[in-house]
Amino acid sequence: MSEKRYGADEITVLKDLEPVQLRPGMYTDTTRPNHLGQEVIDNSVDEALSGFADKIDVILHADNSLEVVDNGRGMPVDIHSTEKISGWSLS
Repeated sequence: MSEKRYGADEITVLKDLEPVQLRPGMYTDTTRPNHLGQEVIDNSVDEALSGFADKIDVILHADNSLEVVDNGRGMPVDIHSTEKISGWSLS
């Protein structure tokens, strides 16, 4: 049996978008690339249904990229009182 030590320092800590970039299957259905677009649209629709938005624009560009613009609340940018980082970083 191997004598290799296993402790906290052997755990790779992924920051910001690294977890999604390295393991996309944990966050979305990788067999359906359009699923990510649907998630973004769903977020805008949720804002509208909750009364926080009344305009949603969905634009499919010539390069097949998708742009979703709404007038909802957006991402929180204030600092979280416990974590001491922006709400955007936590979401």
